Amino acid sequence: MSGTISLTQLVLQASIPVQLVMGSLIAASLASWAVILAKRGLLSRIQNQAVAFETRFWSGGSLAELYESMRRGREPEEGLPQIFRAGYEEYSRQQGAKIPPDDALAAVQRQMRVAMARETEKLEGGLSLLATIGSTSPYVGLFGTVWGIVNAFVAIGNVKQATLASVAPGIAEALIATAIGLFAAIPAVIAYNFFVARVDRLENRFSTFAEELTGIVDRGLRGGSRTG
Repeated sequence: MSGTISLTQLVLQASIPVQLVMGSLIAASLASWAVILAKRGLLSRIQNQAVAFETRFWSGGSLAELYESMRRGREPEEGLPQIFRAGYEEYSRQQGAKIPPDDALAAVQRQMRVAMARETEKLEGGLSLLATIGSTSPYVGLFGTVWGIVNAFVAIGNVKQATLASVAPGIAEALIATAIGLFAAIPAVIAYNFFVARVDRLENRFSTFAEELTGIVDRGLRGGSRTG
């Protein structure tokens, strides 16, 4: 292979199917990085909001005061604040309905579960794309490699005397497809595993908070004072 042949030339001179494979893998890599950056920002923001909100929640004031301060605030509510809002608003409605405490508590728990499901769905958005890119990109790259190598061997068969210089470019362009496939897959797999672990920790935090709020609401429905 001539020393003047560059990586860019190999890509541009590749067959159309191999170029399509490379292009799709590059697009998949860009999509995965877009998801990675967006998801990293979202999880960090919700984690920070959860820490700040729990500090306010356990500061000793009533739930009514906390709810009113949230209503006056202009910051977006995600994660724990949203779960608290859903539970407290349902608790306020049930207080005026004059129904048995057990039924009222069940309604509050139901609303918090709905809020948790919505927040969890937001956290998990994009993870399936990372999983798909991470699991399929190597095989897509391998398909491009096989196609390119087949073309290289066909070219060998069409010449009387094959030399390394004549077949190396075709084999090299084929192997580039595998390299691009790995380049797309490895960050996606690493990010997917990292984000799944963080999402699991946040889900556990949501669930624990919901249980704690359920206990406080239960006492409030039965005559406690923290909710007032």
